Amino acid sequence: MLMNLLSSLPDSEKLLNWFKKNNPSITWLVNGHIHSPYSFSAFKSIEDMFKKAKEENIKVLGINDFNVTDGYKEFYELSLLNKVFPLFNIEFITLSKDFQQKGILVNDPNNPGRTYFSGKGLKYPLVLEKQSFDMVSRLKNNSQKHIQKMTIKLNSLLNENKLGISLSYNEVKKYSKELVRERHIATALRKKIFDKYSDSEGRKRILSQIYGKECKADLKSNAEIENEIRSNLLKSGGQAFVAEDENSFLELPAVQDFIINAGGIPCYPLLLDFGDKNFTDFEINKEKLHKQLIELNVYCIEFIPRRNTLNILTEYVRYFRKHGFLILFGTEHNTPAMEPLQISCKDKPLNDELKQVSYEGACVAAAHQYLVANNKPGYIDKKGTTRTSDYKDFYKLGDAVINYFLNI
Repeated sequence: MLMNLLSSLPDSEKLLNWFKKNNPSITWLVNGHIHSPYSFSAFKSIEDMFKKAKEENIKVLGINDFNVTDGYKEFYELSLLNKVFPLFNIEFITLSKDFQQKGILVNDPNNPGRTYFSGKGLKYPLVLEKQSFDMVSRLKNNSQKHIQKMTIKLNSLLNENKLGISLSYNEVKKYSKELVRERHIATALRKKIFDKYSDSEGRKRILSQIYGKECKADLKSNAEIENEIRSNLLKSGGQAFVAEDENSFLELPAVQDFIINAGGIPCYPLLLDFGDKNFTDFEINKEKLHKQLIELNVYCIEFIPRRNTLNILTEYVRYFRKHGFLILFGTEHNTPAMEPLQISCKDKPLNDELKQVSYEGACVAAAHQYLVANNKPGYIDKKGTTRTSDYKDFYKLGDAVINYFLNI
């Protein structure tokens, strides 16, 4: 039977007394959003995630896969082994048909109405109700049907070009744990081309032929090549692109219900100033964004700072902390590129102020997980009411929980 160490920790009062007596208060480094190989990851294994976390002195790490929680057990066991506090998260892509029709971009810069949305601090072990289990099963099945269609279309393109290369869904699946995503298609195609052509000239010629235009990627960088394959062939406008069926997406209320029923905290991930200081329609005005999130009953947000400048990130963080929001930070690592786990902006490292906000957010999520593991109300209850006024108490409790966990 799966167990959670948090359910065997002392009660809240004893934890706080222990913390006060030992005074181990440190602003530990946190990364609250990492994709594992169970969806798509820069890491080959969950074990590699923890090796890098230890190398970079990350003490709190959050798994955050798309649609699945399959990696939770391995993630939990390795967190114990490596003395890294685990946060159990999940991510979905939702669709607002109203925003889609109106052409409103939310936090996907290319697809109106499409919205990435996370759940933070889910219960572990996670036992889903039948309705929730059926929901994620349908999502996974629909997403795999979409990948199969895209692979078939790409294979037809390869045959048309008479390259002597073919690609099937089962071949692509070899590069995944279970859930196959379009990035796995890009990896499989790159491997096929590299196995057939050992020289850079041949690889570049074949890629250019498939694209119908010049290959510009650095052929020494697998990540750059796979990103180019994805951009030129698999994204909208590409020759192997297949539009996703609306059944592949849920509407936001259904996702929020799933997260709350799974014991988690609904969380909106901000895109912010992507590219050349661009903003989406939904995020460009922080006051309006704040109002819309409140209307959606969302009081938790997260940032992927490598997309953002330090000044813009700081402006939004200060605003939303002032208004009582729980804030988390992460790196995703859901591309082939291996980057540091320590979080930084695209122009500068995180300053001490933002590191403190990041750690406080992790502490609140940790306290939530601890309380839920002990069958007590967490930061958000089963009715979806968030205890924003208790933020400081959750921060103190979570600080004690994390440090006790790290010192066992």
